[in-house]
Amino acid sequence: MPTWTPSKDGPASMRSAAERTGSLGCCGWVIVILSGLFTICLFPFTIWFCLKIIQEYERAVIFRLGRITDRKAKGPGIFFILPCTDSFVKVDLRTVSFNIPPQEILTKDSVTVSVDGVVYFRVNDPIASVASVSNADFATRLLAQTTLRNVLGTKNLAEVLSDREGIAHSMQANLDEATDNWGIKVERVEIKDVKLPVQLQRAMAAEAEAAREARAKVIAAEGEMNASRALKEASLVIAESPSALQLRYLQTLSTIAGEKNSTIIFPLPMDVMSHFMRK
Repeated sequence: MPTWTPSKDGPASMRSAAERTGSLGCCGWVIVILSGLFTICLFPFTIWFCLKIIQEYERAVIFRLGRITDRKAKGPGIFFILPCTDSFVKVDLRTVSFNIPPQEILTKDSVTVSVDGVVYFRVNDPIASVASVSNADFATRLLAQTTLRNVLGTKNLAEVLSDREGIAHSMQANLDEATDNWGIKVERVEIKDVKLPVQLQRAMAAEAEAAREARAKVIAAEGEMNASRALKEASLVIAESPSALQLRYLQTLSTIAGEKNSTIIFPLPMDVMSHFMRK
């Protein structure tokens, strides 16, 4: 003969067991039995109200006299309900995406920016999404807007513009933690656009242009310095060999002759000029 052993957890464990089995009470069972008899008596007609079909991507949460009948959702395929006492709610398990409307956010360094994004989520627990929140989709949308403002409020403007991936991961972690009790799994969050005020855009453009001009001047100065060093080395080489200067003259004449000039000036040989320079 089986014996009953008291539970270590006391009344709490008995209450949880009763909730799992969906205890209806005496009155509830009477109503369920009457509904079953009514269904059997009118079987050819009630079959159309008892059998339900849901798709592969859907699950059905069944309520019997206001209580969830099982801890696991039904589906996909065909399932049976009592027409008078049972009702069910369909839950779509596919990934849903929505746009976060542009949010006016004050960053940590007191700059107002307009930021929008996109969130991808899906229902992970159909029963929790029905029993824990009245509208899981709408609640997730509102929470995403609040989370976006909270996360960006702790960032500087430079971080908002350069670390979008880090902001998206932080938002995903916060949203996933908050929506876990609702049976929602946040799969991905992306920052779409960051809009700056017109005055700030002009200031940043002027700053970038000034930085580019400064770099251009530095590069030009370095080029002139390198060119002067090369000319100095060339002059030292030519000074060591007078014939090298004569060859340079011949290269210059060749360059001038290749162009369409009407007048060509021939320099005097260096040995003639050196004779007058010694005198």
